Amino acid sequence: MTISQLAPERALRRLELTVVRRLEGYLHGEHLGLLPGPGTELAEAREYQVGDDVRRMDWAVTARTTVPHVRDLIADRELETWALVDLSGSMDFGTSTLEKRELAVAAVATVGFLTHRLGDRFGGLMLRDSALRRWPARSGRLALYGLLRALLAEQFNGDEEAHRSDLAAAIESMARTQRKRGLRVIVSDFLTPQDGEVASQIEPSWERAMRKLTAQHQVLAVEIVDPRELELPNIGVVTIGDPETGEVREIDTRRRKVREAFGTAALAQRERTRAALRRVGAGHLVLRTDRDWVADTVRFVLAYRHVASRLHQPPKGVAR
Repeated sequence: MTISQLAPERALRRLELTVVRRLEGYLHGEHLGLLPGPGTELAEAREYQVGDDVRRMDWAVTARTTVPHVRDLIADRELETWALVDLSGSMDFGTSTLEKRELAVAAVATVGFLTHRLGDRFGGLMLRDSALRRWPARSGRLALYGLLRALLAEQFNGDEEAHRSDLAAAIESMARTQRKRGLRVIVSDFLTPQDGEVASQIEPSWERAMRKLTAQHQVLAVEIVDPRELELPNIGVVTIGDPETGEVREIDTRRRKVREAFGTAALAQRERTRAALRRVGAGHLVLRTDRDWVADTVRFVLAYRHVASRLHQPPKGVAR
């Protein structure tokens, strides 16, 4: 049974049980948010290691010792998290156990349920058509339920009119209006009607705005993918419509070259997204509608924390 087949309260309770039961035992530890990230209070200086953020260089200690040093930061005890959820037309799609929009709600719930128990504040921005709706940041379980309830309500409003959503403008608005340092989560399929390029070296329209966001906050990008967006099945002549632009095209999927060309372009577009997120320094979690999204989240977070713990270990022979 999918989320859309449940009443809102039942859907939210099932989501909470799924997240807390399966993720809670893995992700407890020092309070650094869902991902290991910096805080705002200065801690001790240590020698620079490959992979450290050069923006945390301690130039005074570096000048005295003639050895590059960086300044560690103490983890924040109160985290303010904001989630930008793409509810554009391309998210109204799904050919497996979930629709992309349902998986987006599950991703927001994952972050929220793992932080609200610590008293952190959680807010949301919902990008629907050309409008950006703001849900104020509040702490507590009831406030998080209110945000998720609003996402579910936006999910099934039955509006089929095609509109162009501007993901870049939404990210720019988040960077401009939410100034307090914290965790920012962008949940989208990163399929924008403005981008017709697939070359990985060409910046997507949202990359500049994302770079501004990562300069101020810790950013996690959750990319939502459906398997039918990566390859076409051999099912004859089909009519395919773009829900964001309204463009309709007839495709003969019986032709092998057509299927191969589609698969190549789809993989190139995903690689372009991955390369852009890596350039701006954002965490990149890919969730698919045909996979276990909880297990994928666990693997991602544990791998992220393992890398962070290695980067913050003192040099050999030096004790903390």
